[in-house]
Amino acid sequence: MSNRSVEVSVIIPVGRRHVPMAALHAEYRAGLDRTKRSYEFIYVLDGPQMDAAEALRDLQRRGEDMTVIALAREFGEATALMAAFSHARGEVVLTLPAYHQIEGSEIHRLVQSLAHCDLAVGRRWPRAGGRFELLRRRAFHGFVSAVTGVRFSDLGCGARAMRRRVLEEITLYGDQHRFLAVLAARQGFRVLEVDVRQSARDRFEGEYRLREYAHRMLDLLTVIFLVRFTKKPLRFFGMIGVLTWGCGALVILYLVAQRLFLSEPLADRPALLLASLLAVLGLQLFAIGLLGELIIFTHARHIKDYQVEEVIQFARTSSARPPGEAASHAARELVEDSPQLSPRA
Repeated sequence: MSNRSVEVSVIIPVGRRHVPMAALHAEYRAGLDRTKRSYEFIYVLDGPQMDAAEALRDLQRRGEDMTVIALAREFGEATALMAAFSHARGEVVLTLPAYHQIEGSEIHRLVQSLAHCDLAVGRRWPRAGGRFELLRRRAFHGFVSAVTGVRFSDLGCGARAMRRRVLEEITLYGDQHRFLAVLAARQGFRVLEVDVRQSARDRFEGEYRLREYAHRMLDLLTVIFLVRFTKKPLRFFGMIGVLTWGCGALVILYLVAQRLFLSEPLADRPALLLASLLAVLGLQLFAIGLLGELIIFTHARHIKDYQVEEVIQFARTSSARPPGEAASHAARELVEDSPQLSPRA
């Protein structure tokens, strides 16, 4: 890698789904040339991708300037992005998928949009796909909007441009790269969706297994907790605990009332056992919330969940005087400048 100054760092994580690197690299490079900025390519091999590694080595032998990072095993795209970011030098970080999603000629639109935001997320439009795909996307993004309070239309698009400080403030792990825009908005960054043309070769030939939907749901639950309850664990666990304890307590009161006033026996009543379990479980959940609050209180000074947009200071000039002193000074000047009257002869 050369020592020339770099304005844009392009990170491309290469996982199981990827296309031939030579053609994709040429398309991305042509799109980056339109930005009129200096750039660098950083490829991350997420696990042993032998064909992609050989193609990248061939590009390097041809004189292409790039950095290739090979991870020991498959860690996921989010980890690959963070591993590449530690080697990035540009003030602008651009993430692109290792397969066709958007037209390479649209890359400059993402970079130019950073004049108005901190993170520009690509929105493939017009979007191809059948009716089922459309319903699935709308349901997913509608649920994300309902539980997080931020609305996006294409969180699955891997084309994003961001200022460097976004990844300096947000740590990704697992599969949280899909929710980078949500996490950035929660942190106070300005996030903007930018319409870009979808690639004509953006086709997923496989099918999503039920396990994939389960993983996405668990990832979404993790993001919901990070977005809404990071510093308020008692609201999450306490709410569930109070509801659980309340249900158990009502059933216990009902059974006790039957025993006192209707002479119903308490023995051999499965409802009593269930109610007792609910009450104990509710207390335990509430206690977990309190423990979380204590941990957050202890470490709150190290957790930053805000961004400072601007600091405005009005410095007091050295010539400024208090109002009273300024008035007396003006009076002295008036007396000194007034004409002196000569006595009468």
